[in-house]
Amino acid sequence: MCRNIKPLFNFEPPATDDETRAASLQFVRKISGFTHPSAANTAAFETAVDDVTAAAARLLAALETTAAPKNREREAAKAKERAVKRFSA
Repeated sequence: MCRNIKPLFNFEPPATDDETRAASLQFVRKISGFTHPSAANTAAFETAVDDVTAAAARLLAALETTAAPKNREREAAKAKERAVKRFSA
């Protein structure tokens, strides 16, 4: 589950709201242990996702770096290459 949470800072173009929410959803799923919460827990789960999304957006907006922004396509290609090496026999 956590492997789906990708770094969002210092990319060109910047992370979208959807990417931030997706990472927040994965985080809440991981710490709650629920992939899909029961009806009784849905409100609390969704509130947590909203809160984590807001906190993540504030964090990303506040972070600073002198490093050049990373290229999304290049980083995706590197990740794919690592996966091939990791999972090939």
